[in-house]
Amino acid sequence: MKISRRRAFLKYVLAMVLICFSVFSCAKSDTSAQASENKEIRAVTENAYPPLNFSGSDGKGIGFEYDLTNKIADRLGRKVQWNLANWDVMIQSVRQDMYDVAMDGIAMTPERKEQVDFSIPYLMIKQIMLVRSDENRFKTTAEFLALSHARIAVQTGTTNFYVAVNLLKTTPENPGERITLFEHFGSAIQALISGDVDMVILDDISARGYMRSTGGRVKALDEVLSQEEIAYIFPKGSPLVQQFNQSIQAFTQDGTIDALAEKWFVQFEEQNSK
Repeated sequence: MKISRRRAFLKYVLAMVLICFSVFSCAKSDTSAQASENKEIRAVTENAYPPLNFSGSDGKGIGFEYDLTNKIADRLGRKVQWNLANWDVMIQSVRQDMYDVAMDGIAMTPERKEQVDFSIPYLMIKQIMLVRSDENRFKTTAEFLALSHARIAVQTGTTNFYVAVNLLKTTPENPGERITLFEHFGSAIQALISGDVDMVILDDISARGYMRSTGGRVKALDEVLSQEEIAYIFPKGSPLVQQFNQSIQAFTQDGTIDALAEKWFVQFEEQNSK
């Protein structure tokens, strides 16, 4: 009888231990999940792409993408930890999970989709040709190509680079002598103004900014070379993709994105063109 009671007691103790362990594990799991949801979003950009992202007069990052990202984080009940990185390492840094999300006017391409996950697009931009304001030798790509010594400037590793390669029918591995690569758009624009190159391929948003900041020394040609969808990038399998997609859809429907576009692509341009 004593043995039976002892066995019953041991079974009771064991059951209680298992229950406590189960409750503790669930609580720990819930706490971990909550901590993951509440932690700061590690965002990264280059801060050199007005009016999408750049430094304000006080040195703080401002622009369309800053505003949109902060609004998405607010909607998710999260804070943003802002970081800066050069464009040439940005995609790789996100791929290696150093950051949770990146934005820098990043075009969706099949090659990039192999490395990172994309959100749904929040902008559509056009690739165009920027030339010196006194340029009269060509107005189209056909006329440019007919000038055998005319040179193109692009930023390394950007969509602009691949547009230039396709235009000249060369390869990324061997772009040819007519393409000059620069680490930053600003350097390419200076090369254009100084006469070292004859054309810069870049997006229409940046083109408007450089036409303003150079005091009219450059102009955009009418021909559109390509159009790209712009989106956020994330490490592969990130749960933030769905959350950002839902926010972008909500902000598209309620007019938030249109209001930000008006603020940065119309009002900002008008204020800084005076």
